[in-house]
Amino acid sequence: MADSTSSSSDSSSSSSSSLRDLTHSALQLIHWREPKKSAMAFSLSLLVLVSVATLSVISVVSYLMLACLCVTITFRVYKSVIQAVQKSEEGHPFRSLLEKDISVSSESVRQLADQFLIHLNWFSSQTRRLLLVQDLVDSLKLAAAMWVMTYVGAVFNGVTILILDSD
Repeated sequence: MADSTSSSSDSSSSSSSSLRDLTHSALQLIHWREPKKSAMAFSLSLLVLVSVATLSVISVVSYLMLACLCVTITFRVYKSVIQAVQKSEEGHPFRSLLEKDISVSSESVRQLADQFLIHLNWFSSQTRRLLLVQDLVDSLKLAAAMWVMTYVGAVFNGVTILILDSD
């Protein structure tokens, strides 16, 4: 019994440490600690936003996957040719990435589902409260905000607002 408790605490500590690492990496990008990586990340993000604003989401995803495949196939063929010319036995250039474990643990899925459930319950109770006019003033505020949003929606679409916000 103690082993299962320690293993669950180990998995939760490893998931929290990986979350901390991810947060640290994101902060490094946002604060431009490494300008080349930050410039690449933000220019790629801007390219995706502009693409989604002008093309359909399906087209954008297709073009991104096609570009990624072109780069990886070209790199794989290049490495194969170099290995053949130099007669080396390096193997597959993406072996370390292919062997990396990317499976999602059931514990992390449960934690995310619990968080999602908390937010969903709050949202549904607030929606019910506002739409069924539990408090008249709050419901009138929502009606006024939605009326203003109809004018905003007529002028901008969501992606345009995201692009303007990123500047």
